[in-house]
Amino acid sequence: MPADLNEKVKRYENLLRQALEKAEFAPIKDSHMYAVANDFHTMARSYYEDGIHFVHSGDPVNALICFSYGHAWLDAGARLGVFTVDDDQLFTI
Repeated sequence: MPADLNEKVKRYENLLRQALEKAEFAPIKDSHMYAVANDFHTMARSYYEDGIHFVHSGDPVNALICFSYGHAWLDAGARLGVFTVDDDQLFTI
């Protein structure tokens, strides 16, 4: 049976929130790659905030999309090496 949409939105919101907290910048501060890490983290945070907006607006489909896209930015950053991560439940490592 497919997951209930609202349950899935809550689960993905929680996963992204945790991932945002755990993704630590790996590059040296003020380096080009630190700026890349900052950009990736900013994109993920923006998608998180947009997802929260959609939750409050009663639009769970767009909320789920935002939470998924936000998490993708963090996963991409982890694979690129701009985030130090050690949680294989939150990140594709």
